[in-house]
Amino acid sequence: MNITEKILAKAAGLERVEPDQIVDVAVDRAFTHEKLGPLFFDKFRELALTVWDTDRAIIFADHGNPPSKVLDADLIVKTAQFAEDYGLKFYNGEGICHQLMPEKGYVLPGRVIVGTDSHTTTYGALGAFSTGLGSTEMAWVFNKGRIWMKVPRALLFKINGRLGTGVTGKDLALYIMSLIGAEGANYRAMEYRGSAVEAMSIDSRMSLCNMAVEAGAKNGIIEADEKVAEYLKGRTDEAYEAFRSDPDAVYEKTFEIDGGALQPTVALPGSSADSVPVGETLGVPFTRALLGTCTNGRMEDFRIAAGILKGRKIHPKVRLQVIPGSRSIFRQCIDEGITQIFLDAGAIWCNPNCGPCAGGHYGLLGKGEVCVSSSNRNMVGRMGDSSAKIYLASPATVAASAINGTITDPRDFL
Repeated sequence: MNITEKILAKAAGLERVEPDQIVDVAVDRAFTHEKLGPLFFDKFRELALTVWDTDRAIIFADHGNPPSKVLDADLIVKTAQFAEDYGLKFYNGEGICHQLMPEKGYVLPGRVIVGTDSHTTTYGALGAFSTGLGSTEMAWVFNKGRIWMKVPRALLFKINGRLGTGVTGKDLALYIMSLIGAEGANYRAMEYRGSAVEAMSIDSRMSLCNMAVEAGAKNGIIEADEKVAEYLKGRTDEAYEAFRSDPDAVYEKTFEIDGGALQPTVALPGSSADSVPVGETLGVPFTRALLGTCTNGRMEDFRIAAGILKGRKIHPKVRLQVIPGSRSIFRQCIDEGITQIFLDAGAIWCNPNCGPCAGGHYGLLGKGEVCVSSSNRNMVGRMGDSSAKIYLASPATVAASAINGTITDPRDFL
């Protein structure tokens, strides 16, 4: 079996599972947030349901916090009340769920994690099976601690060699999108392996697995190694089992990628699948830039960008918003002097939250505006007006481009 099958087999109490098999899976952690949780809170109370394990069900208010609309404020009030009524851990404005879940030690190798957010696939970076659910399904999980699901067929991505200067996990994710398309992994497990992946930091691996869902994947996953073990030190005292795929594991398709041949990559407006080498977008002017979100709002991202921005100024026509993934990352940026570098360059620091990425909070785009963003989605209307255009890129490319006011190859500054 491959790693995804092994995790689901254990969670279902079975010796073995096969692709397309329906299994009843025990969940290790489950979460919801203020945007989707309220869709089931009232019915949960009405049916007098209880939470299966108050230590394993977690609540966040992260998408539009602090709220800019009364509707969003009411959703946070409702979410806070549900957490209080059921005695659940509630993170109110501390950061984005996809950063806080691993940061707080809730994600362990070999476990099953579900959340009412599509980018729950992020946690595969730690060797966990993680996937997004709908609100009705989550109501069931909150009550039963279990969920049925179909065992996904698996795609294997072997990325060998070593990523070159200025090429990150985000660039690899965008390249893979261009390789297989927006529906290329529908209800599939995307397993990443190879020397290039082994060399990646946990931050880069999270960025890679985060974007698995953009290809329609059920989950993205990387086998846990010593880097994962080091990351978990001090975050948890729970024992865990790290699975590895068998040498004879069966995959629906295998993709061989030369990591050393990859270049900084940019997704053209409309779809992350329309990704091209940065050289094909050089000189495109823009006025808005976003650095952060659940895809690229981690320390590695800010250190890379700060190295480019240090001693330089953002183009006078560009507004660069910086959004850290969590309060602890924000604090670390302050401690390392990164915050000051961005401020001196002319950037705007924002509190940890999803921000304009989800199209519901500050920093939205107006008519005809063009943005270069380190987020994960650039479909029409995603960040504001439907006439606005969004280019997706790595933090390095966002930072370099913000200096020139046009899309720029980050290797010019590295």
